[in-house]
Amino acid sequence: MRIGVLASGRGSNLQAIIDAIEKRTLDAILAVVISNKAEAPALERARSYGTPAVFLDPKTTADREAYDRIILEQLRRYDVELVALAGYMKIVTSVLIEAYANRIMNIHPSLLPAFPGLAAQKQALDWGVKVSGCTVHFVTEGVDAGPIIRQAALPILEEDTEETLAARILVEEHRIYPQALQLFAEKRLTVEGRKVRIRENKSPHGASLLASDS
Repeated sequence: MRIGVLASGRGSNLQAIIDAIEKRTLDAILAVVISNKAEAPALERARSYGTPAVFLDPKTTADREAYDRIILEQLRRYDVELVALAGYMKIVTSVLIEAYANRIMNIHPSLLPAFPGLAAQKQALDWGVKVSGCTVHFVTEGVDAGPIIRQAALPILEEDTEETLAARILVEEHRIYPQALQLFAEKRLTVEGRKVRIRENKSPHGASLLASDS
C-alpha cells in the first residue's frame, strides 16, 4: 500500500509510521510527504528516510480548494492509495475528500466525539473528565467527525497538565496509528454509515494478528 502523509509540524506520528514500516508491522511504502510549512521537521524526516518531501505554499493559491487540487496532483503523481494526516494543521476540503473517499485517515488527541478541534487536551482538563486518549478516524468534511477506526484510552491523573497529558496521549497515538493503517492495508475495514467494521484476521497460529494491542 502506498501512503502519502500530509504534515505541518515535527512529524512524530510520521516517524511512528516510518518505524512501523521498518519493523514490518506496517505493510506499506511511504510514497510522499507533503507539507504546507517549508521548515516543517516532518519534511526532514522524510528526506532522511529517502522519501520525496514536497513543500506546497498555500499562499500561491486563491483558496483552500485550489490548494487541495495542487495536493491532489502530487498524490496522484506518486500513486498514493491512502492519505494519512499527521499533525496537518489545515482543514481538508471536498476536493481531497471526494477523490479519496474513506481513504484519508487522521489521528486526534481525544476520545472522539468528545473534544474535537484544537487544544483537545486542554478541553479535556477544563471539563474535568477522568479518561482521555486518542482516536484514528476517516476524514469527512466535518472537523474530527468521521467514522472512528481505532481508539486508545488512558486515565487523566490529578497532577496532569496540558503538556503531560499530551505527552502520554502521544505514546498511544504512535501505537494505534500504524495499526489502523495496517488494517486498511489488509483490507479489513468496511465503512457502514458512521461505523467502521473490522474484519477478523487470524494468524496461522489461530491468534489475531493484532492480539498484542491491549
